This record gives sequence, structure tokens and C-alpha cells, in this order.
Amino acid sequence: MQSLHVNGYDMPYLDVGEDKGRAPLVCVHGSLNDFRVWGCVLGPLSQRHRVIAVSLRHFFPERWNGLGDTYSIAQHVQDVIAFIDKLDLGPVDLMGHSRGGHICFRVAQARPDLLRRLVLAEPGGELDASLDPDYVGGPSPLLARFTASAEKIAAGDVDGGLAVFVDTLEGPGTWPRLPAMVKQNLRDNATTLIGQVRDNRPPFSKADAEQIKMPTLFILGARTKGLLPKVLHALAAHVPYSKTAIIPNATHPMFEQAPQKYSEVVLDFLAS
Repeated sequence: MQSLHVNGYDMPYLDVGEDKGRAPLVCVHGSLNDFRVWGCVLGPLSQRHRVIAVSLRHFFPERWNGLGDTYSIAQHVQDVIAFIDKLDLGPVDLMGHSRGGHICFRVAQARPDLLRRLVLAEPGGELDASLDPDYVGGPSPLLARFTASAEKIAAGDVDGGLAVFVDTLEGPGTWPRLPAMVKQNLRDNATTLIGQVRDNRPPFSKADAEQIKMPTLFILGARTKGLLPKVLHALAAHVPYSKTAIIPNATHPMFEQAPQKYSEVVLDFLAS
């Protein structure tokens, strides 16, 4: 593990593989995860690219208490921008999963000069009225579920809160079936959900999508349900130079469930 000091924070990262004359691939994890979540695909991806997987502010290996106002989408976007700037490796390929996909999308909006290509694996977020004909406004039902999860975690019922979170994304009864290592990684980052429900995450708009000008790959698990596929398809329809790949028999943690297929899809896109 290495770290770069950016925006007053030591940002940990894993650096695997060699440049091989190609742009490095920077990977940004999603909610309740950290750089370890990419472990299943680091081997295949690093055969062709230098792969740099970061842990965002307040995620493992840090142990955060959930207090303060230093956790937000905006802060993480600025941290990733500063991290890429400080790497000073020229334009990079940037890949994000879930909430990390939202962060990478906003990085691409703010600093397109830093990026060559963009990979968004089921980016998290909501849609505004310009992308969702069914938009009615008001509180997000997804945020309400995540808030219930965060409240349990803050009260000390970490596993209970994580069960609510995981079951919201993957369906009832998912938490007990998770491998022990996956559960522990989620526990290591549980308090970040307390910060996340205060994110004030802006919804995606049609204008946002139209601003993304670099080649962009959207990746969807064929069996993912709920809001995530709707968000992905709405964004992909309006990002000018985009394509969509579907991972068969996979849900939201697609690169853990089908690491070889996921890696093939990403590598083919980066080489095209």
C-alpha cells in the first residue's frame, strides 16, 4: 500500500502492474467498500495496464467515527481530481463502481482534461425530471432505506444496519449469504454510511450526461434490479460517445461474481 497527500489527507492506494505504454487505469470503489474490492480483477487488468486502486477519504484502512462534515460526494470528487493531478501520469483511464461511478462521472464533468476513457459500472444516483419521465420529486425512497441502515450502524447494530443496506440493493436475505471476507470488508467501512446519508448528492440531468465527451463504457449486471439499471440506461442514452456492456448472470457486485468476463469487457474497451 502507498499513499499520496492530497487536500490535507493521506489517500491510500494499491499500485499493480506496469505502464506498458498505455494509460494507467485508476479505480474508485463504491459505498461501504475500499481498494480491496477490486482484488478479483487486479490480476487480469494488470496484465495489460498499470492499475491504481484508491481508498477514498474515511474508508479503510482509516477507522472513522462517522462524525464531522468532511465526507461528501463533492469532497471525494475533489480528492480524486487532486489524486490524479498529483500522480502526474498524463490522462488516465478512470473506472468507478456504484457511488464510485457517480464520483467518476463528476470528475469527468469537472476535469475532462485528466481523462482518456471512462468506465462506469452501475453508477449510483438519482435522475432528475430531464431524464426520468416519472419524476415526482420529494424524498428518495432509496435514501430512506440507507438512512435506516445508517441509524442502526450509529446505534451500534452494525450487522443489522449492513443487512438493511445489502438487502436493499441485492434483495431480502442477501446479507446472511455473503462470504465472511465480504462481510468483514463492509464492517470495516460501516460508519461511512453515516456520512453518506448526509451527502446531498445531486441528481443526474440530461445536461450532465451531454457534458461527458470522452469515450465511456457503462457496465450492467444482467440480473441487477431496481433503480441502478434505470439510471445507467438513462445516462447511456445521452452520453455522446458511450457504449453499454452487460455481464451475464451478475448483479451489482459484478466484478466479484464474474471477474474474468468483467475484465475482458473493460480491457476490450480500453484497447478499442
